Amino acid sequence: MTQTASDLSPSAQSAIADALNQCVAETAVTTMLAQNFHWNVTGMAFGPLHAMFQEIYEDHFVAQDDLAERIKALDAHADGMLAVMLKRSKVAEHDGHTDDKTMVKMLQEAQETLAATLAAAGELAAEHGDTLTEDLCIARGQTHEKFAWMLRSHLA
Repeated sequence: MTQTASDLSPSAQSAIADALNQCVAETAVTTMLAQNFHWNVTGMAFGPLHAMFQEIYEDHFVAQDDLAERIKALDAHADGMLAVMLKRSKVAEHDGHTDDKTMVKMLQEAQETLAATLAAAGELAAEHGDTLTEDLCIARGQTHEKFAWMLRSHLA
């Protein structure tokens, strides 16, 4: 049965919010990774990579807010501390001292991690009948898979 956020049990709200906080953490770390690479990319592919990295971090900045607002709709706390996000994230930060191909590969892997995390959160939401969270996770997962494909294409 499909339920809105307020119809979900407190335990379902908590479980879904925890999964979404994982998504927020990984999105935040990937946002900064893309922005750091945007600032520091060099080489013959500077122009297109600089623009792509900006497209990624701008998309992800909005996504963080969308995910956090869904957490709040579930009557839960959105973790907003960077230290917590870094500790929780399966995506690691980087200092930006690397070549353009490594940057592309790292961002591709981050996008794939995000897509998988969002797919798992969406499945959890579906198990509880939370189609609105499931839909958000599906849409975000599709975006991350598209970014992964675009990045992978630079390495072909």
